[in-house]
Amino acid sequence: MTVETLTFGCRLNTVESEVLRGHAEADARERDLVVVNTCAVTAEAGRQARKAIRRLARERPGAEIVVTGCGAEVERGAYAAMPEVARLVGNAVKLKPESWRGASVPEAANIMAVRAAEPTRIAGMSGHTRAFVPVQNGCDHRCTFCVIPFGRGNSRSVPLADAVAQVRRIVEHGGLEVVLTGVDLTAYGRDLDADLTLGRLVRTILGEVPDLARLRLSSIDSVEADAELIAAFAEEPRLMPHVHLSLQAGDDLILKRMKRRHSRADAIRICRTLRDLRPGLVFGADLIAGFPTETEAQFARSLDLVAECGLTHLHVFPYSPRPGTPAARMPAVAGDIVRERAARLREAGTAALTRHLDGEVGTRRRVLTERGDTGRTEAFSLVRFSEPVPAGEIRDVTIAGHDGQALRAA
Repeated sequence: MTVETLTFGCRLNTVESEVLRGHAEADARERDLVVVNTCAVTAEAGRQARKAIRRLARERPGAEIVVTGCGAEVERGAYAAMPEVARLVGNAVKLKPESWRGASVPEAANIMAVRAAEPTRIAGMSGHTRAFVPVQNGCDHRCTFCVIPFGRGNSRSVPLADAVAQVRRIVEHGGLEVVLTGVDLTAYGRDLDADLTLGRLVRTILGEVPDLARLRLSSIDSVEADAELIAAFAEEPRLMPHVHLSLQAGDDLILKRMKRRHSRADAIRICRTLRDLRPGLVFGADLIAGFPTETEAQFARSLDLVAECGLTHLHVFPYSPRPGTPAARMPAVAGDIVRERAARLREAGTAALTRHLDGEVGTRRRVLTERGDTGRTEAFSLVRFSEPVPAGEIRDVTIAGHDGQALRAA
């Protein structure tokens, strides 16, 4: 039996692929199985997944191709209609062992009815130096451009003790860095206990797992960062000085039309607050170019946000309409303008990254080595070594230069 997973999209999908592969490999039936864990965040993500499925069918004509992930929820009809696809496994049941026992497949549950988050119980992730730990799933918000709540369901959190146990399990098996991840990470805990927050989870993990060298967060919502989390960045050196913010735009009217919870001033304020508390902290951000109704002046405010927030790592998304979302019914920006604005945002991101890399030259940094000849600093800057290095070590290195994308270790 061979089991292969092909994963698209977020870190949550990445760790879930590891879990479901373990379930599939435990099935004693002899088969050639390929699980395609899809993403639905953009139309392009779905297009790429379907293209990959057709390629897999050509290259491995005897393989059983099973589709799961957000695409299997929000674009079920499109995948079900593909002759290459043997069956679909919805997000509500994909982490259940019985979903991968051959023909014994549970009924497809309504993802919106799921109320409990499934804790992961794996010792690490093959091919990854950093271990991702999902502590939250789903989203209670309804941004006008987004279909992910309909693929992931409502917000639900992994109990505190289960999350701590998973981190401890990874450390006991040699893991040095853990990344807490979720769909709406800063919503962590609300469904379990009014006093449970992401900040409390971070403090508890660092207190109860003293051998964990590094704790990192995936993307957070700036306006939902609780006071304990903000304080942790100032007081916990093992909480890494890198914050990726879900900002999406820099103009208040566009933010309202997106149905975001923060204003431009909120975004600038959180960056200033965290940087004052933790000098040297590095910010990344998600930004959408060409949202419906966006004027040139409104786009310019997103462009200016790169400097005003001091952003270093940008994830730029050209807006693409998702059927059924409110934004898809708003007046669209012409495609060539959307692409041109995305290119300008990426140029601003390249310039910001270059400035950051310039400032790193000559410094000493602690680097977690990865496979091959690379590693990551505490602030998540990519470092290249002159020769391959063993993965999973923390080394103190001097930064000798950079190539515009990665730092160069002396």
